[in-house]
Amino acid sequence: MADITDLEQRITAALDRIGSGLDGLTAADQGKLDKAEIADLRESLEAEKTANSQLEERVVAIKDKQVTLVAALEAEVDKLRNDHARNTADVQNIKRVNVKLRKNNSALRDANQQGIGDASLINSGLDAELDALRVSRDSDRAELDAILVELKPLVEGRADA
Repeated sequence: MADITDLEQRITAALDRIGSGLDGLTAADQGKLDKAEIADLRESLEAEKTANSQLEERVVAIKDKQVTLVAALEAEVDKLRNDHARNTADVQNIKRVNVKLRKNNSALRDANQQGIGDASLINSGLDAELDALRVSRDSDRAELDAILVELKPLVEGRADA
């Protein structure tokens, strides 16, 4: 990018020198110069103008590409933040269910040591286990969905994958 800017500055300076040289020529000076020399100067000026416009187009294209890339990266960062927030919520949910399951298992062990079979403890244990399975399944499903989103461009054969 610095090279392009440097080249653009050099070309602009050369164009200015050529332009001022042509402007400084008076009619008498033009009579002293031969027509071939004037034609060469004008041809050089046109070549420099063409090169300058091409460089300007390249700079604009590079800036556009940079803006597009930055926008894509910002979108990716937002997606990753959302994924992180969802994963954090899943982890908290799993921790909550595991605490519930540990408490219930502890109560079941105590009831079994005392020889008491409590149906409500068994039901609550099964509910906690079902909750754990649901949370685990939801977490697995979210992870699979994220993987599928990443694989989709590859499967479709997109060039930007």
